[in-house]
Amino acid sequence: MSKPAAALTHTGPKDYQGAKLGMWIFLFTELLLFGGLFILYSSYRAIYPHDFHEGGRHLNVVLGVVNTVFLLTSSLTVAVSISALRKGNRRLTLQCLGATIVLGILFLANKYIEWSEEIRRGIYPNGPELEKLPNGEKIFYGLYYSMTGLHGLHVLAGVVVLTVMLAFVIKNRVTAADYVKLENAGLYWHLVDVIWIFLLPMLYLAA
Repeated sequence: MSKPAAALTHTGPKDYQGAKLGMWIFLFTELLLFGGLFILYSSYRAIYPHDFHEGGRHLNVVLGVVNTVFLLTSSLTVAVSISALRKGNRRLTLQCLGATIVLGILFLANKYIEWSEEIRRGIYPNGPELEKLPNGEKIFYGLYYSMTGLHGLHVLAGVVVLTVMLAFVIKNRVTAADYVKLENAGLYWHLVDVIWIFLLPMLYLAA
């Protein structure tokens, strides 16, 4: 009977390491995806510096900065939630996870407002006003919608995953003894934040 018991105890750490490794591999593929977009953006910006300057000048910098504050704060709250869970403080874990989810939703709401402003101006793919702009600005806005849209989908996915984690903590399916799911969800959320830290200066501040 001692052998199976030993095997059973060894499985936990093995699974934990496997889950962490799997998440890091997934995050690496995400970095490759956005890294390719960043290289594409930089290449076109080198070709059309003036047009990219003009395009970025018309973006809503205030909303971009506010969204950065939302995401940076949410990175803090998700980190605190993991730390609190490891110390057995379920109440603080739930509060911080709830705050992270709310901040993610606020980010998406701001992004909706920002996109709505551009669409009202006729600046959207094949939009009447966009068609009047020089080629460089068309490319800028195409990349703007592609990169912020893809990032927005990642934020939405993160909000859904963190909501599931919240439910798991409530149901004791994620606990101080088994928190790898929440830790992996936190890693994903940090990646979403880091990507935005690159998007902010590229699109909004480098005009």
